[in-house]
Amino acid sequence: MDTLVHRVWDDHPPAKPREALYVHIHHIRKTIWALAGPNAPAVISRTHTYTLQADPDTVDLRHYLNLLDQSQGLAEGGSERDALKAYQAASRLWGGEPLAGLPGAWATEIRRFVVEKNLAAALKQADIALRLGRFEEAVAGLQPLVEQHSTKEPVARQLALALHGCGRTEEAARLMQRTLHQLRRSGTDPSDDLARIHQGILIGTPVDALLPAPPTSLARRSSSGPTDSLPPEGIWVGRNSELDRMTAASAQASGSVRPQAITGMAGSGKTALAARAARRMHERFPDGRLAINLRGHSLHQPPMAPVEALRELLRRLGTPVQELPQDLESLVTLWRAEARNRRFVALLDDAAGVEQVGPLLPGESASLIIVTSRYQLAALPRVQHIALDVLAPADAVALLRHTLGEERTANQVETATLARLCGYLPLALDITASRLLARPSWTVTDLVKRYNQAPRRLPEIRDSYRAMTKVLAVSYQALTPVQQRAFRCLGLHFGTEFGPGAAAALSGLPVDETEYVLEELLICHLIAEPAPHRYQLHDLLREYAAGLAEHDSATDRHHSLDRLLDHYLRTADQADRRAYPHRLRIDLPPAAASLVWQEDDAQRWFTTEGPNLLAALEYARAHGSRGQLAMMAHALAGFLSSEGYLTTAITVLREAVAYWQTIESAGTTGRALIDFATVCASAGTYDTAIESARTALEIAENTADVALEAEALHQLSIAFWHTAEPEALKLQQRALRLRLAKSDRLQQGRSFNMMGTICLSFGQQKEALKYFLDGLARFRDVGDRRGQFIALNNMAELYKETGNLDSAISAYRRSIKLLQALGSKGQYAVLQINLADTLRASGKPREALELYRAALPVLRSTGDRRSEAIARNGIGKVLQDTGRSEEALAHHAAALAIARTIHSTLEEIQALRTLGEAEAATGRLAQAYAHLETGLAQSRRIGVRSEEDETLAALARIWHGNTLS
Repeated sequence: MDTLVHRVWDDHPPAKPREALYVHIHHIRKTIWALAGPNAPAVISRTHTYTLQADPDTVDLRHYLNLLDQSQGLAEGGSERDALKAYQAASRLWGGEPLAGLPGAWATEIRRFVVEKNLAAALKQADIALRLGRFEEAVAGLQPLVEQHSTKEPVARQLALALHGCGRTEEAARLMQRTLHQLRRSGTDPSDDLARIHQGILIGTPVDALLPAPPTSLARRSSSGPTDSLPPEGIWVGRNSELDRMTAASAQASGSVRPQAITGMAGSGKTALAARAARRMHERFPDGRLAINLRGHSLHQPPMAPVEALRELLRRLGTPVQELPQDLESLVTLWRAEARNRRFVALLDDAAGVEQVGPLLPGESASLIIVTSRYQLAALPRVQHIALDVLAPADAVALLRHTLGEERTANQVETATLARLCGYLPLALDITASRLLARPSWTVTDLVKRYNQAPRRLPEIRDSYRAMTKVLAVSYQALTPVQQRAFRCLGLHFGTEFGPGAAAALSGLPVDETEYVLEELLICHLIAEPAPHRYQLHDLLREYAAGLAEHDSATDRHHSLDRLLDHYLRTADQADRRAYPHRLRIDLPPAAASLVWQEDDAQRWFTTEGPNLLAALEYARAHGSRGQLAMMAHALAGFLSSEGYLTTAITVLREAVAYWQTIESAGTTGRALIDFATVCASAGTYDTAIESARTALEIAENTADVALEAEALHQLSIAFWHTAEPEALKLQQRALRLRLAKSDRLQQGRSFNMMGTICLSFGQQKEALKYFLDGLARFRDVGDRRGQFIALNNMAELYKETGNLDSAISAYRRSIKLLQALGSKGQYAVLQINLADTLRASGKPREALELYRAALPVLRSTGDRRSEAIARNGIGKVLQDTGRSEEALAHHAAALAIARTIHSTLEEIQALRTLGEAEAATGRLAQAYAHLETGLAQSRRIGVRSEEDETLAALARIWHGNTLS
């Protein structure tokens, strides 16, 4: 009562407040009765208290706020369409100012809080609608708010974007102009983001390129120290005024740092200047220096897509590849958080244009972004631009003197002449000096004489690309015929970095001879060695080398690229057999020479060569034969799946299946179908996985292919287990019988392990333990660490279900130790959530919550939707355990939405139960009973007794607690 008195009258109650309060309560009771009749909720009076006994969701304000929380959870879980529906449901409850006419500080504070929540929800709803292309819907939601919040940038910004998306661009531009005017009149400086969007609307930039990134929870990355991937620093002279401008602009910035763009002709020293500035400012940006080539002028590859660029930048900042999101929006969000919360310098080299760079600029940021490009980037907002010309003549001479030494440049006139003939262009000067260093017997005079004798060669350096070709030709002509051929062939490589094996494949030389040639090319500065035995060509040198290769016959070029594809295919096949020994193989056609595996670690090889393997796969799709693509897809199926490239894997494996079907090769078609079914199950598309595995099974039975039959049964069993079909165990028993007859202990171990998993899900713990132990013994016999960690994880699950939590935690930790050696972050995240569930059950909620939250972004990035649902449910259960059931609701609702999307019945049943328990804990009894009864019916339908018992127990607890109250 004291609380009610204070809320109604603040610090000025009437003489007899309790009597006055009683009058109010009496009127409330009458009003509720008049509205609801006999079903009206009761207002119960007890000693010094009044209680309204009502389902919380019948109180429109609580129901509204709960819908907003659920919407946020669904949005964070990637279910944007479901989130939008929840926001729309909340919007329908909104009737204007809440508690209108009620005086007092408490009501005022509630109004302020709810109005702010409503505004934030409207903006979030509009944000999702914009991303889904529902521009009219966004306009309808925002237009009523714009006058009320005329000086709030987000409202005007979102509405302008929506109007622009509807084609009402002039109206959007007027709105932005009016908003800018009102902000300035109120004494507020418009943000850079508002100015960027205004400019984008004026020049007709598409809405997708102007959308802000959505908020998301981000896990911080740890690092062993500041990263530094800048190009090696060479001799530096000149460019002092440009350096001073760059460092001065950075030093004057307080908080947010303006990006910088360096533009100029090819070879003008843009990259060198950017790297020099980054090193000069290392104290201001202590968290690292990184550089990536955006491939604006790559010959064999298109310009790097923003998604690819962001993944590479984040990887170099310490984010493991398996934890990186797949979509642009999430990558931009993660990149902006890293740039905002850390202080590093990022060099984005050789940009293709504004559209490519736009998503890579982090907005308000504590980090410095430096972009280099041959194009003007004037349309980029809030960027400091520096346009480079050639070096001053004195600086060009100084560069030669510092590079070659005083003795070789003693003839000052000749040195100045050489600088002039090079057009004072840094790249031409550097290559010229490198040739001299590679020829100790030559003098500057010798080279000047040579240049002067070359018809029209050096004067053209200052004018166009062809002139640059002639400068590069001087170094090229100094090579031996064997070295020239190797250099030309290197220009055909479709990746950005390569090893001696790839170079040998391109050139057709033996590996030992190739390594000698590469060393000679290093001396001539025609290639770089960023890491031991890893080589790169600068983009201009790559273009030049490829241009030279165009003079070779088309047959020679075709043979070089065929050898390169074959090199990656056969090496990947060897690595795959070591990293994923359980896979059913398609044998490669015979090779001219057998491949000797020389790497220490197959998994590390996949990590190192990953970008080249993806480029080879893309090249095979674009330029190779369908057979080459099909074989490459098979060899890389394990790598693509374990590293989280599920979208790519599904695309190429579907094409592989189609190819093998056209040539009517039953055995290879069946194995390709198994590859496809496996990756579809990993991605949660169980219907497609079942269909593919069934087709493979039919092929196997028709051709008496026992190995294929066993694997098809195995994959069917996995997909049916995911969808809680009782047939899963019978299928796996059939697979085991076939495998026992062949005495293949690795495959037997897989079947035993899967049978244990199925039995465990149906509550048959004793049988499950026996199967797990049988599987573990076989994995140990053949030394398969991957199988061992899976079996240990499953045994831990069993121990957890039987209440032996200490044994479960011990088994999980042993499994994690095995997995760390394998380096699979996706599977590591799955183990994290399994261990988290056990820690929660053993009374360690804080540690459990940390593990769940650490695993969640990894699972999102790899596309493991089933495990994402489990993690969401786990977070909700921890929150319930710690008395935060209201917060838990959104997580359980998101888990349920994901489970229903992927048709994962077991996860759906568990989400229904935990959601019902959270609803009951917050007073939402009607919803709780509905969800629990739905889960109970599903448990009975699929015959999972353990889930049925748990749901019945939850219903009993709720019923018992409710009757007591």
